[in-house]
Amino acid sequence: MSKVMIHPASYDTVRRAVDRVFELFPIAVSGKTVLIKPNVLRASAAGEGIVTNPAVLRAVVEAVETMRPASIIVGDNPGLVSYGANEESFVTTGLMDASKGYYQNIGNDSVKVDFNPDFMAAVSVSRHVLDADVLISLPKFKTHGLTVITGAIKNNYGILPGAQKAKLHKAAGGPLRFHEVIVDVFRLRVPDLFIVDAVVGMEGNGPASPDLRDVGLILASDNAVALDAVIATMMGCDPGQLRFLQKAKEMGLGDYDLSTADIIGELRPLPGFKLPPLTGEAILNNEAIQSYIRERIRVRPQADPDLCTGCGTCVEQCPVSALSLDHGLPRVDSDSCITCFCCQEMCPEKAISLR
Repeated sequence: MSKVMIHPASYDTVRRAVDRVFELFPIAVSGKTVLIKPNVLRASAAGEGIVTNPAVLRAVVEAVETMRPASIIVGDNPGLVSYGANEESFVTTGLMDASKGYYQNIGNDSVKVDFNPDFMAAVSVSRHVLDADVLISLPKFKTHGLTVITGAIKNNYGILPGAQKAKLHKAAGGPLRFHEVIVDVFRLRVPDLFIVDAVVGMEGNGPASPDLRDVGLILASDNAVALDAVIATMMGCDPGQLRFLQKAKEMGLGDYDLSTADIIGELRPLPGFKLPPLTGEAILNNEAIQSYIRERIRVRPQADPDLCTGCGTCVEQCPVSALSLDHGLPRVDSDSCITCFCCQEMCPEKAISLR
């Protein structure tokens, strides 16, 4: 039987709730590599409620430190819009300080793995995610215009670096198929533990809505499907209506029927909670978001021939082998490129730009 914890908390008292999580869901951490993945959508102030709050991340990091892991890594792949945006997102949100020196840009090294050919034959996943002995996911309690809720399953979308996220949006072509995409991504590396920042939640047209909601809770589980079913129920949504939960159940990843779960704490729907449309119009009809996805799909690295020395550093550092030298200049295979910015970062001559 799946177990879901619902525990009162504020950002001042969150460490007590986090300690309770590890009591209810003990995981063997000693001597192991632990990756802690917050939800870092983009650079924003912590008070905007767009990302996992720094207080939650710090509490989890400090709790894990006491368990004597071999190493701790804190990282995510935000929806990048420019080179350096990964670090910028962590600094601006306060998550860099909360990482206590354990932050790494996990987008700089990735591994290509087979994927669902209905969408893409293969995707690249951050190597640190695949190599971690223990993966702890820190979702944010939010709505989402395409998937209705952002929770445990959707937070795994950030294991994909670069523009692949936008490519998969396009490949899905609509809300129901995108629901299936996020389950396929989730399965690539299922986290070992989920701790949800539901102290301040988001309603309305998330995942970057100005409509915040004081919820005052930390949620946790070692099963994403049951946990997302709790989130949906609290938001006033029948979990059985969400295609990604239906697919996750079909694939044996858990059950959204909460009569089969052990709920530790009080599960109460939030009165008057504002949900986006269940059919995804909030994103499909948002031209700004659609324009962003189109632009992310098109952007590619280009070398300035006046600066490039043909040293091959960019070719060697490309995690998906999308670059090759052609008459002394790097050329990109557009189908392979994931727009991860590694070539731009590593170029000793600063000769590469993204256009």
